[in-house]
Amino acid sequence: MEQEADLKRSITDDIKGAMKSGDTVKKDTLRMLIASVNNAEKARQSDLDNADILGIIAKEVKRHQESIDAFKQGGRQDLVDKEEAEMAILQSYLPEQMTREDITAAAKEVIAAVGAQGPGDKGKVMKELMPNLKGKADGKEINEVVTELLG
Repeated sequence: MEQEADLKRSITDDIKGAMKSGDTVKKDTLRMLIASVNNAEKARQSDLDNADILGIIAKEVKRHQESIDAFKQGGRQDLVDKEEAEMAILQSYLPEQMTREDITAAAKEVIAAVGAQGPGDKGKVMKELMPNLKGKADGKEINEVVTELLG
């Protein structure tokens, strides 16, 4: 259980560092992230492991990207800059994102392992694949790759 909390402990330590250095953007962003992690732990009624925390970070990054797109359409460059700064902080905790080729290779392995034949077996494949790629690749892209391979 000790290793499971490494990422959470690292984020908490970084909040303390941001407070000492006066970096309010980083402090506020990481506090929001820790609040999301704590809410997820309360909902689950158990501690989250690093993979679950990476999933939360990836979800927050995606939410920030959607906000950036909306603010760009609205002509609010000030808010775009703020969201981009927060997103960069969050992305620093994510592992390097997988390329489409890497996702395809991982998906082919899982398809072979579960013996998937066609689109009807997509659920089996996704059930096995998603936990392995959590935080390393966008779920939408994983879904597209699996659909192409089974279709």
